[in-house]
Amino acid sequence: MTLAHTANNDICDSSNAQGPTEHNGMSAFGREVVAEMNRVGMMVDISHVSRDCMMQATALSKAPVIASHSSTMAVAKHNRNLDDEQLLAVKKNGGVMQTVAFATYVKVAPPEKAAAMDTLRRSMGITGGGRQAMANLTDAQRAEYQRRSDEIEKKWPSATVQDFANHIDHAVKVAGIDHVGISSDFDGGGGVTGWRDASETINVTVELLKRGYKDDDIKKLWGGNLLRVWRENERVAKQLQSMTP
Repeated sequence: MTLAHTANNDICDSSNAQGPTEHNGMSAFGREVVAEMNRVGMMVDISHVSRDCMMQATALSKAPVIASHSSTMAVAKHNRNLDDEQLLAVKKNGGVMQTVAFATYVKVAPPEKAAAMDTLRRSMGITGGGRQAMANLTDAQRAEYQRRSDEIEKKWPSATVQDFANHIDHAVKVAGIDHVGISSDFDGGGGVTGWRDASETINVTVELLKRGYKDDDIKKLWGGNLLRVWRENERVAKQLQSMTP
């Protein structure tokens, strides 16, 4: 369970919160939540939370934590990514950070691109988001939208599998191969060129092989490290439950 999503809650502050923090990281109740999650064997997810909450929860947790979908701040400066100190905290805790293939976290687009897309959408009368907004266009309008958006994409290219692998490289360099994993976030948006859906997953493995990763390393990245963290959470839970009256 992640401790917060896109806003502060009673547990902790969010990385996406607007305005001042509420808890300077975690609340007293939040500390109780982490302790109880450890006791029942529930993995503590430190993606989406504020930096202070992430550092506090990682230090507090008796079991390895998981950053279910975050990339690296060094490669792309985004508030959802982890800086090197956070990566080292995950390593010290024994946890795993799942490098996420969410385009805007992998590569921060220049403001000019966002402005151009906003202008395009307004000119086409697109006020909402998602598939429904596109469904309201005629075939001719959709073709025009695609043509113009392709021009914008050509001028300011989106994140690629190579950009994504740069995050993996950096995380491995800082935290070590045993503390890095991979996540897609397709349902949250995805959008990385070369890995837009499950059918293109092989492209990530191919890129890792090109960069010199061995089979055992790739197995760890594609789930081995996460399964280790999961097993360790279960082991810690059994230990804590045996100590609880």
